[in-house]
Amino acid sequence: MSGSDMEAEDLIGAVDIGGTKIAIGLVDREGHLCARREMPTQAELGPQSGVLRIDNALRNALEECRGNLIGIGIGSTGPVYPMTGEIGKLDFLPGWDGFNIVRELSDLFNLPVAMENDADAAALGEVTWGAGKGASRFLYVTVSTGIGTGFVIDGDLYRGVNGSHPEMGHHIIDPSGPLCSCGGKGCWESLASGPAMVQWMNDIRFNSAQEICSAAEQGDKHAQQAVARTGYYLGTGLANLITLLVPDVIALGGGVMQSQHLFWEQIHTSIATICGYVPFREVQIVPALLGYQAGLVGAACVWLHRYSKSSLR
Repeated sequence: MSGSDMEAEDLIGAVDIGGTKIAIGLVDREGHLCARREMPTQAELGPQSGVLRIDNALRNALEECRGNLIGIGIGSTGPVYPMTGEIGKLDFLPGWDGFNIVRELSDLFNLPVAMENDADAAALGEVTWGAGKGASRFLYVTVSTGIGTGFVIDGDLYRGVNGSHPEMGHHIIDPSGPLCSCGGKGCWESLASGPAMVQWMNDIRFNSAQEICSAAEQGDKHAQQAVARTGYYLGTGLANLITLLVPDVIALGGGVMQSQHLFWEQIHTSIATICGYVPFREVQIVPALLGYQAGLVGAACVWLHRYSKSSLR
């Protein structure tokens, strides 16, 4: 190894896989994002196409940053199998079910690769470098196209049977509510996610939760009703999780939470009404801090958590 190679900075490859786009980045051991690329997922082209494009984007990013790639972390939407490296069944990743993306990337780069569900990845990022730093029991909640959560206890992700990711976004709030793809009616995601706001509004003027929130701020009464309704259901779901888990800190992230101030009062009202038997006032509810970097920084933290935990600060 040359002297220049020895001085090069260690970098972790980060891959954030979503239904519509894949983000690629390089992150240093301090959690700083050094490079970022985005591309459409194009799931219909198959997982091998996705791997080849990830490979190309990572190598181009390395040319820009000129560091030592020491491993790759992945955060992926939907069910994943962290211990085997396989992607689970998901409607908007057709043909990817059972594909072992961890093994594929490890073979291409001859490096260790680790994967988690994207909400779990973001939770690890936030508890390491963001809003949950120092918390013994930390719950991350992202409210966007869906509702995802990650629960970290004393630095380790909580896992279910066979290493599974608990789907807290699909606990039932109103059994008479809308049917969800999970099989339930009135689950949290079907009532309080961004698409749930749009569906309830049923107004051709609005195509996204962000548009509804903007209209509410400008005085649109129907949009304000949608915000109040969503705030109620967000608060009810959070209250349920507080009653069940009583974490030290809950960090709220995701696209809908960019307008967090609109929901804040209703969220706290719901929690104060419902959480009568637990010390809910001691649970800090704060904005997530990593913002748009959460997916990539979290993915890098997945690798550090799996292979280099001693380097986490």
